[in-house]
Amino acid sequence: MDKLRDYLLLVRWQNLLMTMLVMYVMEKWVATPLLRAAYFGEQLPWWLLTLLIAAVVLIAAGGYVINDYFDVKIDAINRPDRLIVTRSVSKQQAMRLFQVLTAAGIVCGLAASWVLHSWVTAVIIIFVPGLLWFYSASYKRQLVVGNLIVALTAALCPLLIAVSNVAYLKLHYSNVNGINVLEYLTLPRELYLWIGGFAAFAFVATLIREIIKDLQDQMGDRELECHTLPVVLGEQATKIIVTVLLLLMAGAIVWLAWAVIPFPHVWRSLHIRYVVLGLLIPIACELWLLWSARISSDYRTAQVVMKFVMVMGVLYSYVINQMV
Repeated sequence: MDKLRDYLLLVRWQNLLMTMLVMYVMEKWVATPLLRAAYFGEQLPWWLLTLLIAAVVLIAAGGYVINDYFDVKIDAINRPDRLIVTRSVSKQQAMRLFQVLTAAGIVCGLAASWVLHSWVTAVIIIFVPGLLWFYSASYKRQLVVGNLIVALTAALCPLLIAVSNVAYLKLHYSNVNGINVLEYLTLPRELYLWIGGFAAFAFVATLIREIIKDLQDQMGDRELECHTLPVVLGEQATKIIVTVLLLLMAGAIVWLAWAVIPFPHVWRSLHIRYVVLGLLIPIACELWLLWSARISSDYRTAQVVMKFVMVMGVLYSYVINQMV
């Protein structure tokens, strides 16, 4: 039982559940309502959606394993109580697990891209595992590059839903009695705009969380000469960068909620309460935690709050779906 628990911790099962939630929500609460509003009965079949989610989850799990494989020395300093590779799981077992998970994810993803006739989906599925390997082996120790890579992979999860839905529409409606129906509709653009907005949120939120993680891990990073933001610029300068990103995120949320997304008057009060209580106040708490942090455990708490902000941002799609 302890072995199973260690394997679940190794693949970051909580993060994998979050990934599954993001992709499912993007399909059911964003893509499907847009398709129905345009009178399209065709959405991704459940088995195809499952195949896509399985591909992303398996590749992400493999990425977490290979990250711990390369980070044994750093983790031995930063979090010795949570070290799994070399203690309960050997490096050889970790490498085999990475290979199996990644291969299974690529097979699922390529199968889905073949059904969709989507080369873009195939490129993403092949590109991301290689990116995760080089991130773990090298890029994560470089200034900002590693943070941007992780943020990009997080943004690709919802974007993959948009790409797949557009590919599925093209497969069924690009030639209806000799007419390309999609040429006369803005639906593909709307799918990319709406889901792209959530992808942008995931990118910025993940970037912030990764930089906070670097603040938490700066002791081990300094010891092994990693060029993360806290090591290169210092703790105070890094906090200023995170503050700017949080303020930009809050500003974008306010702009979108009040100026871009039209809400009927009957829902306006509930909408405002969700944005303020679910997003803006947690972001304010994050700022306070960030500047009051002194030790590693303080930054860990800030990471937890940032994850809460990410979950509330994803669930905002349901609020929009119900109100608009």
